[in-house]
Parts: sequence; structure tokens; C-alpha cells
Amino acid sequence: MSGGGDGNSAYGRTTFTRSRSHFTDRITADGRDGWPVTADRYRLVVSRACPWASRAVISRRLLGLEDALSMAIADPIQDDRSWRFTLDPDGRDPVLGIRYLSEAYDKRETDYPGGVSVPAVVDVPSGELVTNDYQQLTLDLATEWTALHRPGAPDLYPDRLRDEIDAVMADVYRDVNNGVYRAGFAREQGEYEEACAGVFRRLELLTDRLARQRYLVGSAITEADIRLFTTLVRFDAVYHGHFKCNRWKVTENQVLWGYVRDLFQTPGFGDTVDFDHIKRHYYRVHTGINPTQIVPLGPDLAGWRTPHHREELGGRPFGDGAPPGPAPADEEVPAAGRP
Repeated sequence: MSGGGDGNSAYGRTTFTRSRSHFTDRITADGRDGWPVTADRYRLVVSRACPWASRAVISRRLLGLEDALSMAIADPIQDDRSWRFTLDPDGRDPVLGIRYLSEAYDKRETDYPGGVSVPAVVDVPSGELVTNDYQQLTLDLATEWTALHRPGAPDLYPDRLRDEIDAVMADVYRDVNNGVYRAGFAREQGEYEEACAGVFRRLELLTDRLARQRYLVGSAITEADIRLFTTLVRFDAVYHGHFKCNRWKVTENQVLWGYVRDLFQTPGFGDTVDFDHIKRHYYRVHTGINPTQIVPLGPDLAGWRTPHHREELGGRPFGDGAPPGPAPADEEVPAAGRP
């Protein structure tokens, strides 16, 4: 999710196009791009409001990389200069020493295209951005950072299932992850209707799939589930109303509501979700869609902790692994953001 560029006022007033990641260096075990996997060298910068960044937050938790890869949490209300660290004392990230994520981008390159987006990984010694490739980042956390994974970490991208995972993720990305944005930022009725219809057509196909199996691919959580979860968990809170994806709510779909609650109640998923950050970002930043910046009181979050009964479909969340421990105290979601 980008900040900066044309400013917040552009949201909803210009044709929506998902920017490709400009900085696509990879952090790998062999360091072939010049960035070797090393504990304590890099800092992951995220917003809890952003679904793309939330993928990385969840992956990092599930894999137990908290001690190896530190994390900075940006204010959900960015300004026209980009994501800012106003949640930290003196408005500076305590590790990078910067006020705006754009400072790390500028250290790497000037006049870069695509704006300032999260998730981003910054090289702490140099202060330079390494990558903002949200599509590749979590795959590398799962496959290149294995030497630093916790004992019992799940295999989120198992080799034998990758073709199926990739196919499912491609459909989910096109029609759901990105589809809600194409609907929400549409400038013409036909453009909106096509995108919105595509969102619900894909959700109905996913409903059929998930009525028969607990997880999207195989019998345990994979990267595919993480990517669908980050959209579904935001759906009723922001996409249904703010983005006009309102044919029905996730809470009205028995299968998807059970599925997303199952994941929410799994350690590493719901304990990373901040509904306060999510709602304040979308409703206050997208002023082209919501010029009053009024943040709605609902929806009621009480149902997120109710029984889902998805275990009756079989499967084990972590396969042969084990759940992660509690979130570090300094990364706990504040009470205002929890059900």
C-alpha cells in the first residue's frame, strides 16, 4: 500500500492501477542480490492497516522471525510525505532514526516511481531500502530464511504444493485482493460493476472449495491462506461499505465466516490484526471516497471469538509443526484494535 505521490486527496479521484514493486532485490540465503539473510541486519516496516504488509507481519509471526527481523509499525494515517513513525517517541523510528519511510527510499534512489509503499525492508547499517516487493517478500521469508525459523515453524510454501498454491494465489490476487481496490477506486459505473462482480464471483468459487476442505491447499495453512485472510478480515469493516463491495458481508456467508474465524483464532493471525488501524486508515486517508473522514463505529467485532467448527473438516493448522508463542509485548495489538 502506497503513500506519498499525488497525496491522499488523489485516492478515489484517479484511475486505480496497482503499482508494480520498483525495488525487487531479494534477501536470500546465498546473498546473490547482495543481501544475505542475516539476523538483526534488516528492519521490516509495516502498517497494520495494509493488507499487503499484514501478509509479512503474519508470516514473520508464524515462522518465529521476531528476534531475527525487527519490525517498525507506521502510523495508519500517512500524510503526503509517506508513511510516518508518529507512533514512536519523538516521531522517529527508534532503530532507523527516521521520521518518514520515504527517507529510506531516498537513500536508495531518488525520483523512484510508484510512491512509498509497505511492506518495506530496510538495511539497518546503511539506512537504505532493500525491497518493497510485497509479492516475493513473504515467499522468501518462508523459503530463504529457514536457518532462522523457530523450531516447529510451519512450511508455508511446500515444494510439492507450489503449483497449486501459485494458481490459487493468482486467482485470489486478481479478483479478491486487488479486485476490492479496483471496485473501490473505480471512476465509472461499468468499471465498478465489473470489478465488484469479479470479487463476488471469486468468493463464491472459494466458498465451494472451502466447504469441502479446511484450508485452501492441502491439509495445513499455506501462503495462500495468509493472502486470502488479509482481505477477508477487512471485508466487512472497510470493503463492504467504503469500497462498495456490498452484495453480501462475509459474516453472511457461513463457509467464509467460519474459515476466516478459524484463521483469526489461530496464533499468528488474529493477534496481528488491528481493526482500529484498519478503519482509521481507509476512512481517513481515502478522502476522494470519504471526504468527511468520518470513521464508522461498526461493525460489531464480538463474533470473531465465537466457535467456528472448522476442525470437523480435518487438517492441522501447522502440519507437523507447532503454533508460535505469544506475540512480543511491544508488538501486542492495543485494546482499541481487538475484538
